[in-house]
Amino acid sequence: MMNLLFLQETIQHGQKIAQKAGEHAVEQSNWILRHIHDENVFEFFGKEIHLPHFSLFGIDLSVTKHVVMLWFAAFLLIIILGLGARKVKLIPKGFANLLEILIMFVRDEIVYVNFGKAGKPFVPFFLSLFFYIMFLNLLGLVPFCSTATANIRVTGGLAFISFILIQASGIKQNGLGGYLKNIVPPGLPIWLLPIMVPVEIIGMFAKPFALAIRLFANMTGGHTVIFVLIGMIITFKTWLVVPPPILMAAILGILEIFIALLQSYIFTFLTSLFISLTMFPEH
Repeated sequence: MMNLLFLQETIQHGQKIAQKAGEHAVEQSNWILRHIHDENVFEFFGKEIHLPHFSLFGIDLSVTKHVVMLWFAAFLLIIILGLGARKVKLIPKGFANLLEILIMFVRDEIVYVNFGKAGKPFVPFFLSLFFYIMFLNLLGLVPFCSTATANIRVTGGLAFISFILIQASGIKQNGLGGYLKNIVPPGLPIWLLPIMVPVEIIGMFAKPFALAIRLFANMTGGHTVIFVLIGMIITFKTWLVVPPPILMAAILGILEIFIALLQSYIFTFLTSLFISLTMFPEH
């Protein structure tokens, strides 16, 4: 009888421990998700700032923390690049020299590589796209800020703009008839048309979809790993586990800077490539 009571108490104690561990795991996962997901609350020095929440004709137009980051990135882009442009000289120095290097890189290694000199009218668009995505990515590494490009709606919006420009550029360059004709590769047997036409149309939408998913996944994955490593300290509640997670998080933070720059380059380069293929399909 005593053995049965002891066994029952042991089981109940184990259930309580498991329940507390489960609650703690849920709490930690919620903490990680709050730093990644979008919401109507902006945390600043431990204080919660509730953002405006409203809708129009049933459409949710609420201001979220990622919307704030979009505005903030645009504001910084105008201020920083505007100040850099005011300091332009025949031989730029300092910050103006850094901006010139990035601008020349986008022009020569992204636009001209895909378009040649014919891509000169597209340079302002690709510069705006490159710098805007770069600012959004890097702001995600700043304390109290959030990574807007870890939101599929943000990357989807950027990809939608690219999609519109891809199709519009192809139609403007080749005319509507030539654009539709170029959907199917020349010399294709007629009996393959029922197969290839749907495949080409799907591919038309798959390109911007891949742009959105690639940027979203890369920016979400890196931040998730960093927060999980830091969450290990909260889970184990001991100073003994502090050094490894902090060291790994610091290394990943440095790697995230490289990824932020790389992803802005990849998104801009692929958009440039897709536009050039639509405008000049023979290339």
